[in-house]
Amino acid sequence: MPSVRCSRLPKCDFSPLSAIGATKRHWYRLAQLALPHMRAQRAGTIVNITSMGGKIYTPLGGWYHGTKFALEALSDCLRIEVAPFGINVVVIEPGGIATEWGGIAADHLDNTIGSSAYKKQATAVAKSLRSEANANRNSPPTVISNAIGKAVTAMRPKTRYAVGFGAKPLIAARNILTDRQFDALITRATGLPRD
Repeated sequence: MPSVRCSRLPKCDFSPLSAIGATKRHWYRLAQLALPHMRAQRAGTIVNITSMGGKIYTPLGGWYHGTKFALEALSDCLRIEVAPFGINVVVIEPGGIATEWGGIAADHLDNTIGSSAYKKQATAVAKSLRSEANANRNSPPTVISNAIGKAVTAMRPKTRYAVGFGAKPLIAARNILTDRQFDALITRATGLPRD
């Protein structure tokens, strides 16, 4: 595929869907290696870690969310395909987790936005990602390992485990609210300017 230049977003050269492609390739390769053994024993559980970001969206997060939405869809398809072999496919959808991710994402916004038309949005999102209130609410990483433990030891695991700060309520809100209502909720939550 040809490279695309995002004229309004600085430093945005990319091959379309390259981020999604990388996520898919690594996930797919692991599945290729594990599935023959699982099929032979007619049992097993594949656990994919996505994010609540595979069910919701936030401003300036399109590529991140795109990779998570893609892994959700790949997992759903695989679950149906391998069910006849007694294999489960489970998705863990973490919400806010106490890691360095928010700071790294905020730094990336600061370093790439320059004087773009999106500068006000980037500044608001970066501030939200770095906020002390946000950091204090995030869940410890153990909520993810606990969910994985439940998934792999359950006789019939759930297909999805939404864990960590905000995951369940935000995914529920996305399912209940209209697109415009959810847009308004996320706009307020991230402190985006209205102008």
